[in-house]
Amino acid sequence: MQFVAEYGLFLAKAVTIVVAIVVLVGAVVTISSRHRKGEGGHLEVSSLNRKYEDMSQALADLLLSKEEMKQKHKQEKREKKEERKKHKKKFKKGKKEPDKKRLFVLDFEGDIHASAVNHLREEISAILTLAVPGDEIVVRLESGGGVVHGYGLAASQLQRIRDRDVALTVVVDKVAASGGYLMACVADKLIAAPFSIIGSIGVLAQIPNFNRLLKKHDVDFEQLYAGEYKRTLTLFGENSDKAREKMQQELEEVHQLFKDFIKRQRTGLDVAKVATGEHWLGSRALELGLVDELCTSDDYLMAARETADIVKVEYVEKQGLKEKISSLMSLRREQLQGIDRPLMM
Repeated sequence: MQFVAEYGLFLAKAVTIVVAIVVLVGAVVTISSRHRKGEGGHLEVSSLNRKYEDMSQALADLLLSKEEMKQKHKQEKREKKEERKKHKKKFKKGKKEPDKKRLFVLDFEGDIHASAVNHLREEISAILTLAVPGDEIVVRLESGGGVVHGYGLAASQLQRIRDRDVALTVVVDKVAASGGYLMACVADKLIAAPFSIIGSIGVLAQIPNFNRLLKKHDVDFEQLYAGEYKRTLTLFGENSDKAREKMQQELEEVHQLFKDFIKRQRTGLDVAKVATGEHWLGSRALELGLVDELCTSDDYLMAARETADIVKVEYVEKQGLKEKISSLMSLRREQLQGIDRPLMM
């Protein structure tokens, strides 16, 4: 009887564990399927004109008296009437009155891997299906730079706008340095806040080396490769002067490409003077010709709202469980590639 009782207890535990596993797997599948329904990305588009109007109206409702509100409404009516008169004078009778200029706003916040380029490319592709010469795209850019291939691609995405003869304005409120400046200099008009950080036109490679630590603990490290320069500097092996020279050569080559790119984009800039790896505050950057104007993104957009329909465009991507794992693996792969060729700008 005791055997039967123990067996029954074991069976009950086993069934409980199996049921728990089934419930857990079911929950994971359900969550995954929910994510799958919304997988992929979508555009979110919002009117900044309306946003500014709503903000103004909210303050007016709170602070203005009834009489002041009446005066405000009268003033707005007069301004709209004057605007209609101006348009009628500009265009012949019978012709359709033109719409306001369209101004599309994008945000780019760059990390070391320029991972935001994945959304930037979608946003630009969507806008270019409708944008025509006369429209404007404003990119609010913030980046201290990062890997060469990531920021090279990001700059190429902005070049697509220029290639379509659509005006491109980049506004930097805080920082556009190194790879961030590589992107920013593509603009037709480059604007910076007075105390933003601009420049750092240089290339960097850095890598720790644990070879002496391994030797101290009698740990051997072996590495096999084919191709003389498949590996230059290494984390665990003993680095040679020849490997260092090769890495320095690669740094100089990328730096020269960086300088040549800036020369093509900003023809009046004395690149030799600014391509020292130094950075400057916005006001000094204006004097050096690195930027065209001093202004914050807020002031620029507020000034444009009277003459343009301002639309903020953002690509939003909801990732499922499978996509999140894939993204993590992709990021890890990029990090390893950065160790293999640790060039950053």
